[in-house]
Amino acid sequence: MTDAMPKAPALPGTRPVLITGGAGFIGSNLADRLAGEGHDVLIYDALSRPGVSTNLDWLKQRHPRRISATIADVRDTASLEAAAGEASAVFHLAAQVAVTTSLVDPREDFDINLGASFALLDALRRRGERVPLVFASTNKVYGDLGDVTLDLLGDAYVPRDPTVRARGVSEDRPLDFHTPYGCSKGAADQYVLDFGRSFGVPTAVLRMSCIYGQRQMGTEDQGWVAHFILRALRGEPISIYGDGCQVRDVLDVRDAVDAYVSAWRRIDEVSGRPFNLGGGPVNAISLRQLLAHIGDITGRPVETHYADWRAGDQRYYVSDTGRAVRELGLRPARPWREGVAALAGWLREERAAPEHAAEHASA
Repeated sequence: MTDAMPKAPALPGTRPVLITGGAGFIGSNLADRLAGEGHDVLIYDALSRPGVSTNLDWLKQRHPRRISATIADVRDTASLEAAAGEASAVFHLAAQVAVTTSLVDPREDFDINLGASFALLDALRRRGERVPLVFASTNKVYGDLGDVTLDLLGDAYVPRDPTVRARGVSEDRPLDFHTPYGCSKGAADQYVLDFGRSFGVPTAVLRMSCIYGQRQMGTEDQGWVAHFILRALRGEPISIYGDGCQVRDVLDVRDAVDAYVSAWRRIDEVSGRPFNLGGGPVNAISLRQLLAHIGDITGRPVETHYADWRAGDQRYYVSDTGRAVRELGLRPARPWREGVAALAGWLREERAAPEHAAEHASA
């Protein structure tokens, strides 16, 4: 389904960069970057997640001559193919993003994550042109990492293997799909890579760890860094599944956007390659460590409740970012304490903005 917003590029006669899920957290940051550099950007988004309509309005206000939008579901194959038919490049970020949701409705997860990805790839193949596609994949393609022996060091799990501890999980690790979400994203990941090999579609895959930053309005199931901060700012308790010592490497969205843009610019050199994208070992933190830092930022302890582990949860995942740094030319990731503090400041301002607007309206 589409609305009245134009499907055509913002400037007639141009071939825009297509971003599926472009009004989402990462997509809106990427769109802002590309439009700011002078690219015409076509946002393709169903606007189904809370906050994404605000992101789209923000983008249109900042770049009124560069941003256009198709409001449609990626399962609307006709609309998706029409958008792909005019694109000069594609960033495919639209997805069903929660493991928990995939367990409730695996068919919907399949249709969105795999079915739509295949339709998009095939539309590009049938164009007969070399239209680059960069795909947002996930660390869940490596499974639960249950074979990685862990020790509990303080309030964080660490691998016993010194190489994994020093570098993280590399792209050479065998794939092991767990949960419907892992299967759908993992299968799409492999289709993207194979369309590069089999049909010459220039593709690259970014297997993301935990990305955080401005324009993230996180939930319990996805975007946990922002979710924790929002709950803490409101003085609400936070639910932790597991013991809170599980570790992830977190990456500021500005650094993630750098990686996406670089993959596009270097697509001839990196086509057909997967890259792990995260903060790496220097930005590896446990949930407990993040909560302690949020407590320092807000000036009060964070109330925490604990529940059982969830299906597919990894006790430890940290990206080996060596390949991405070398082949995409990435600079060192921002330190997590600095980035989390910046996100907390932005979320404070966002929470205050509606209150200020109401005050002005009633004055």
